[in-house]
Amino acid sequence: MTSRTPLSAPTTRRTVLATTAVAGGLGTAAVTGLADQRATAAAAPLRRDPFTLGVASGDPSPDGFVIWTRLAPRPLADDGLGGMPSRRQEVRWEVAVDERFRLVVKRGTVRAEPRSAHAVHVEVAGLAPGREYFYRFRVGRWVSRSGRALTAPEPGTLPASLAMSFVSCSQFEHGFFTAYRRLAEDHPDLVLHLGDYQYEYKRDDYVSPTGNVRDHRGPETTTLAGYRQRHAQYKTDADLQEAHAVAPWLVVWDDHELDNNWADETPENPESVPGFLQRRVAAFRAYYENMPLRRTSVPVGIDMQLYRRVRWGQLATFHMLDTRQFRDDQACGDGYDDCPEASDPARTITGAEQEQWLLDGFRESTARWDVLGQQVFFSQRDNDAGPATVTSMDSWDGYVASRERITQGWLDARVRNPVVLTGDVHAHWASEIKQDFADPDGPSIGTELVCSSITSGGDGADEPTGSHPWFPQNPHLKFWNNLRGYVNTTITPTRLDADFRCLPKVTRPGTKAFTRRSYAIEDGDRTLHQTADHPSTSRTLRSRGITPADVVRETVAQETAG
Repeated sequence: MTSRTPLSAPTTRRTVLATTAVAGGLGTAAVTGLADQRATAAAAPLRRDPFTLGVASGDPSPDGFVIWTRLAPRPLADDGLGGMPSRRQEVRWEVAVDERFRLVVKRGTVRAEPRSAHAVHVEVAGLAPGREYFYRFRVGRWVSRSGRALTAPEPGTLPASLAMSFVSCSQFEHGFFTAYRRLAEDHPDLVLHLGDYQYEYKRDDYVSPTGNVRDHRGPETTTLAGYRQRHAQYKTDADLQEAHAVAPWLVVWDDHELDNNWADETPENPESVPGFLQRRVAAFRAYYENMPLRRTSVPVGIDMQLYRRVRWGQLATFHMLDTRQFRDDQACGDGYDDCPEASDPARTITGAEQEQWLLDGFRESTARWDVLGQQVFFSQRDNDAGPATVTSMDSWDGYVASRERITQGWLDARVRNPVVLTGDVHAHWASEIKQDFADPDGPSIGTELVCSSITSGGDGADEPTGSHPWFPQNPHLKFWNNLRGYVNTTITPTRLDADFRCLPKVTRPGTKAFTRRSYAIEDGDRTLHQTADHPSTSRTLRSRGITPADVVRETVAQETAG
């Protein structure tokens, strides 16, 4: 089940700042928008449909899950409040065992408060383990669409299978969210979103190589009103709403939910330091308001408890990580470099407490599969064919000792099947994790699956052979494709199957998805086994006049900017 115990929060200048920066908000008030059975004052009926942002569920446990909505009859209002009147609103909710709600098993009311932008989080409990439910909300005469959610299996049981999909990086301007709809049509039971759910840039600040097809509303997000408006703009997308409604989500952020390449209390640009912590407060608060998270994730000032553990019976444990909030600042200028500082044993990408929490989780795990849901590339990717080791300082390559402590931790704990799931880099990758990346013939101790972006980077380009110019100096890297898409997995007691799903274009709506490559990871075998290669009619990179040097330049440029 979901871990309910947040880490301790020692008094620091952060918590001192929090007391002043969030006065009147979530950091100093009782949790708003959570299940509350108390009666509310009568309110005038809403004249417009308030359910423009859809519904969502998340963080399943054996007896329940979170269900979410946010009232916003005018979702793009510049004040970020969605066109709602400045008064609390009573929202009714229902959970049923059938799509037509003939057999409702749980119902209640919840207060939607102005100070939380009328967001609603209900932690439904008392349900049966390992089964499907449907939920919806009602305000006056308005009824939301329904959503589907599942409870986790009963602890100690070994389910036959789990259909899990994972996604990342959906830049609204770079394309249409068709990949979300295709994912929904594939009908997963669980979805992991690994970060960059929304982007902070103002219109045309970040233009994809294939051009922007729609525009962000408002300036770059730095205020609470701005972040609320931006989340609302994304949530109005019908394709995204379909993906949220199909299954519960486990969400973690990366950088663009706040600011490109931020690291703990350090923004991307030094000139942004004044006011950055207040910006962080606003971003975290809006993120909570707009995601199906439990009350353990309510922000306190500039801090938010986002890393957590969700167990799917004895089949899988999902360790959801936060590699932004506690990391040391990126070394050597935050780009690609041959950087001695990257190997400093004192450097951390997780922070000491989260690292210890993860190592403890490995030791305590009895799951068949231990899955790390996290943000940035875990395996080494050497950009240089010569003797230098040129890697991204924003990834685990910039925190080598931190990575080694994690991998040694799962070896010491004899983790049966460690699998790392990653987003961030706007391309599909598959990799074996080596005990020593300098020894390519040495043992593989885990696997890494990386999903491409939903839209970020525009259309991209197809490479049916799955090769990349970095492969010769990185033989542990097995597959790459630069189309947009997502990854479907089927997890069973004996193997994990992964399908890398691609869309030929995202700059026009409605394109179909196809599977470019499939891999299997067998129980007890920490290597990748290609099970299918799916040809398409797409032209190869070389037939389009794209050279290996072009691929390297585009990879570095996209990962630095996006």
